[in-house]
Amino acid sequence: MTKYELALVVNAVIEDEAREAVLTNVKDMISKLGATEIKVEDAGRKKLAYDIQKMSEGYYYFIQFDAETSVPAQIEAKVRIMENVLRFLCIRQDEE
Repeated sequence: MTKYELALVVNAVIEDEAREAVLTNVKDMISKLGATEIKVEDAGRKKLAYDIQKMSEGYYYFIQFDAETSVPAQIEAKVRIMENVLRFLCIRQDEE
């Protein structure tokens, strides 16, 4: 298993329940794809470097997990079409 980190920027205009639902959906999707040791870091609301879809702020989440090498591509394909996700990036973490 390889360690990965998924960075999500979620719409800041939606209500707290909807934002938590987006995070729960992503975590469930990651676990269904066979990932283990899922850890979520809530970085909170931050100003974006530039406007995205006429929004200047977003909620940042960093999700660390262990998975097979084919899983990040599957996650990106599903997160890409999620309505309230403004941006995302999945990277492999270096082994320490």
